[in-house]
Amino acid sequence: MTVSQIKTFAVPLPLGQINEEIILNLNEISMLSTNEIINQAYKYHEQGNIKEAIKYYQLSINKNTNNPRVFSNYGVILKDIGNLKEAELAERKAIKLKPDFADAYSNLGTILIDLGKLEEAELFIRKAIEINPNYAIAYSNLGNILRDVGKLEEAEFLQRKAIKLKPDLAIAYSNLGNVLRDFGKLEEAKLLYLKAIEINPKSPLAFCNLGTILRDLGQVKEAESFTRKAIEISPFLAEAYFNLGSILKGNCEFNEALFNFNKAKELKMNPKKCLAGIGKVLLEQGNYIEGMSKLREGEGSIIFDLNNGFSLL
Repeated sequence: MTVSQIKTFAVPLPLGQINEEIILNLNEISMLSTNEIINQAYKYHEQGNIKEAIKYYQLSINKNTNNPRVFSNYGVILKDIGNLKEAELAERKAIKLKPDFADAYSNLGTILIDLGKLEEAELFIRKAIEINPNYAIAYSNLGNILRDVGKLEEAEFLQRKAIKLKPDLAIAYSNLGNVLRDFGKLEEAKLLYLKAIEINPKSPLAFCNLGTILRDLGQVKEAESFTRKAIEISPFLAEAYFNLGSILKGNCEFNEALFNFNKAKELKMNPKKCLAGIGKVLLEQGNYIEGMSKLREGEGSIIFDLNNGFSLL
C-alpha cells in the first residue's frame, strides 16, 4: 500500500508565529533512500533553508535513522529557534549514538549555557576538547563560559587560541571582541567585530555585537543600522531585539522599544532583563504603576524623589 503523506511532529516557532504541523508529500520523495533524505537535509541546512532542513531531518528521524550527525544538526536548528529542551535531547541522542562525537558535546555545551547550566556546560565542552584537542570552536565556547563567570583573562586566552587554530573562525573574533569590551577596550573590540563580519558577512552575532559597541561609542545611528541587520539575518536572535530596544529607548521611540523588548522576552532571553527594559520604557511613558511592577519583577531598581520624581538606577 502506498502512503501519500506522513504527519511529523510540530516544531514551535517563536516570533508570534503559530506552531505548524509539517506535512511531507511523499510522492515527491518516495524514490529517495534514507541516505539521500539525510543528504538533502544537509544541503538545505547549509543553504540556510531551515524549514526544508527541518522537514528532511524529521523524516530521517521518523525512519529511525541512527545517524548521530542528523540528531546533532537537528539540535543546532532547535537551539536556533529557541526550543532548548528539545535541542538538548537531540544532542544527547547524538552522543548516545556516538560517544566520541566532539561536535555533539560542544553543541550540547552551548545549549546548556543558554539554559543557565554553566558548570554542566563546561564539562561537556571540555570533553569535546579532550576528544579533539584542535577543536577551535570548542575553545571559543569554553571561553564564553569563563567570560560569563568573570574569568576574563582565561577567556581571552581561549578565544585567541581558537583563532590561532582556525584563523577564519568568525565567531571567535566576535567572542574575543566581547571579552575586550568587558576590559573596556572598545576600539579593539570594534575592529574584531568588523573582522568577524569580513570573514562571515552573514554572522548575526557579529552585527549585533558591532551594534552594541557602536552604541557604547556614541554612534547611535550606525548602532541601530547594524543591529537591524542582525535581525534581518537571524529573526530568532533575542539579543539583537533587546539591544535594538535599548537603542530605541535612548532615542525616545518608546512604542517600538517596547515591541523589541517584548520580542526578546518571547524568544526566551533572560526574562528579568527584558522585564527591566520594559519597565523603564513604561516609566518613561508615564505609566508608573505598571512600570514599577515590571521593574520589581525584573532587574531594575527605582527610587522616588519628591522633587524630581522617578529616577532609574
